[in-house]
Amino acid sequence: MADYQHAQAVTTTDSRDAAEALARSAVEARVAACAQVSGPISSTYWWEGQVENAEEWYVVFKTTAERYAALEEHIREHHTYDVPEVVLLPILAGNPAYLAWVSEETAPRS
Repeated sequence: MADYQHAQAVTTTDSRDAAEALARSAVEARVAACAQVSGPISSTYWWEGQVENAEEWYVVFKTTAERYAALEEHIREHHTYDVPEVVLLPILAGNPAYLAWVSEETAPRS
């Protein structure tokens, strides 16, 4: 088991609509309790042998360590990029009531 119980996962998309759709679908699937969209941001990166610059939108998902694998799979399945960024950032401390809410909202439903 991980040394943390809660986490943020982040990704970027090429449009606000794509970011909002990904955020909503992850929350509806209960693999994230919350997803925040911000942007646009300017990204510079290597892709297919050259440096690219693009306008992107940033999505931050709140989840649990237990649900991260399902969230990552969801993002990869529903993302428009061939190789989407999916990065996990452990939450080491936080408002206990908020973290309890994250746990409750991402608990698998029967």
